Amino acid sequence: MGQSNNVNENKNGSILGWIGRLILVAVILGITSFFTPGFSINGLWSYLLAAVVITVLDYLVETFMGVDASPFGKGVKGFVIAAVILYLAQFLVPNMRVSIFGALIAALVIGVLDAIFPSRVM
Repeated sequence: MGQSNNVNENKNGSILGWIGRLILVAVILGITSFFTPGFSINGLWSYLLAAVVITVLDYLVETFMGVDASPFGKGVKGFVIAAVILYLAQFLVPNMRVSIFGALIAALVIGVLDAIFPSRVM
């Protein structure tokens, strides 16, 4: 009985942690879109959806390619993959527009913000 109680607490803790991380990623995307020319997201739901899409794309890249897609994860390769993920996310998220230059700058801004707020944005 006590063991199943701990399992439920772990599941709830991880769900709350995931929701908190998702909100932090959305906030970091908001900061990034404010400071980055060529990178814009309009609307709260679009920020949250973009956070989910970027997280899923990052997970898929790591799973299938074995590459850390964080902007500073694997040097130039990780930086470019992060920019590509940001660029591709615009095709899956309404109200999100990203130019190629904007994706490169956004990957840099996200890398800096991720160093300040370690949440593993990408």
